[in-house]
Amino acid sequence: MQHTQPARPAILILCLAIVYVVWGSTYLGIRVGLEGFPPLLLAAIRMTTAGCLLLGWFKWRKVVWPSARQWKNGIIIGTMMMSIGNGFVCLAEQSVPSGLAALLVASGPVFAILFGWLFGTRPKVMEWLGVGLGITGVALLNFDASAAASPGGVILVVIAAATWSFATILQPRLDMPKGGMSAGVQMLGGGVMLFIMSQIHGEHLPAHIPAASIGALLYLITFGSIMAYSAFVYVINHSRPALATSYAYVNPVVAVLLGAAFAGESISLPLLGGMAVILAGVALIVIGHARK
Repeated sequence: MQHTQPARPAILILCLAIVYVVWGSTYLGIRVGLEGFPPLLLAAIRMTTAGCLLLGWFKWRKVVWPSARQWKNGIIIGTMMMSIGNGFVCLAEQSVPSGLAALLVASGPVFAILFGWLFGTRPKVMEWLGVGLGITGVALLNFDASAAASPGGVILVVIAAATWSFATILQPRLDMPKGGMSAGVQMLGGGVMLFIMSQIHGEHLPAHIPAASIGALLYLITFGSIMAYSAFVYVINHSRPALATSYAYVNPVVAVLLGAAFAGESISLPLLGGMAVILAGVALIVIGHARK
């Protein structure tokens, strides 16, 4: 069993910044990638490739290889986070705009607070207030026309957010591979499971894939997976659950702005209102974490 370790503030802030900004951009990357790839296959190629590259790097550097138990735990967490957490978002983005998908993921910290409470991490008052604002912001999104038109996609994103949050709380409590090796094992395990899900779903690579989709896949592999997920593993092992999942409140702002600028997605008043309330929520969560 792993315990939350003391963090170096500068490294924690840097990792949070990477997770906030880079993961916010991956929603647009997924949307562009879906123009050429089936959803689960896109996620499978992304995760498996990133996992193999990370593990190959650590093997070359002669880093101690994970034990059988660590492999098992890493694959379990990877299945929850990569196969369900990321795979369901890719499925949802076939019908849900990238900015709205990111905003719906903001329900993640709500689940994280509840799951963390079950595991013995008592939420602070400021964290509860932040969660309340987060829920209010998500509720405002229900007035957006694109949400009302895609109830199935909305449900998929909420399931993805809940599963990801549970895995976030569970991961530090398991005997996991050390450091960046953990990210590699999780992505490889989750990627292989995504290939299985893709085959069950009947997906196949098309004869022609646009260059933009290939570029999006490469971006998702290098920045969205290898860089950002390695940073995220550091964050969840060195901070409280509320702060570790606070990226879900910041990613939507990045995703909505990029979706409007590059994908022609509309920014409605409910979206703007939801973003404002959600950002206020993450501010309270960060303040609550700082007063630990």
